[in-house]
Amino acid sequence: MRQGRIWLGAGLMFLLVSGELLAQQPPVVLKGKTMLLWPGGAPGAVGEAEDYQPTLTVYLPTGLNATKTGVVVAPGGGYQHLSMIKEGEDVALWLNAHGVAAFVLKYRLGPKYHHPIEIGDAQRAIRIVRANAAEYGIAADHVGMMGFSAGGHLTATAGTRFDTGSASAADPIERQGSRPDFLVLAYPVITLMDPQAHSGSRKYLLGDSPDPALVEELSAETKVTKGTPPTFLFSTTDDKTVPVVNSVMFYEALVKAGVPVEMHIFQHGAHGAGLAAANPQLSVWPDLLMKWMRERGYAAAAQ
Repeated sequence: MRQGRIWLGAGLMFLLVSGELLAQQPPVVLKGKTMLLWPGGAPGAVGEAEDYQPTLTVYLPTGLNATKTGVVVAPGGGYQHLSMIKEGEDVALWLNAHGVAAFVLKYRLGPKYHHPIEIGDAQRAIRIVRANAAEYGIAADHVGMMGFSAGGHLTATAGTRFDTGSASAADPIERQGSRPDFLVLAYPVITLMDPQAHSGSRKYLLGDSPDPALVEELSAETKVTKGTPPTFLFSTTDDKTVPVVNSVMFYEALVKAGVPVEMHIFQHGAHGAGLAAANPQLSVWPDLLMKWMRERGYAAAAQ
């Protein structure tokens, strides 16, 4: 058997075997415990393959979670794929570095799945985190949700369509409420109505010819109430994928309803920036988010 060494570089895994340098695609390994949202089978599942199984991956900070806060993270991808690293694992590890627990959601996607499957997955994730709060070292009333792009739409939907749980449910998880305690929306899809809709997200969430009434129902700006959670919004003016007006519409609805909200709109920056660590124009946005979380008691003061 040939011996070798493995290291990472330039986005590839390099394997040195008997003097030969071979490039291989690196495996995607998430650094947390991954669980099925429904171990006995997800409602509405059309198969048992891995891509039919919604999951939640747990990331717990190694240090003190002083505020006992946890965040369910919903990656984006237009409801047809998921950016599980840039808008999932990277975000979870960043939250961990600030003493906050994170839970990355792999929700089901179109074209196999349409509404209400996606919001059902999101609500189940929030209930799981609440039901196991003591195990994760968090408080049941410090469970937020953070979403990017289409994941932002799912997050905004979770913040405008929630319930208090079913007290008589045999499953203790289903007894938990599904309302997030706060929302973080990064360059989110908000409306599904033209002319500001992201048509791809609408298509993969609702199908090719959705009922106009359902399109309006799932445009989150139309469903904001005083019960919608406090919200942090970030977007860019020249976003060519999701019009920045999406964020503005949700902001205006929150202000009108009297919900605490903070919004940051940068002039320049492409869609899908994630934490934007290498982008000098946008790299400040995570710091602004952490400041907002600290002010609301969802993150500890900087050391």
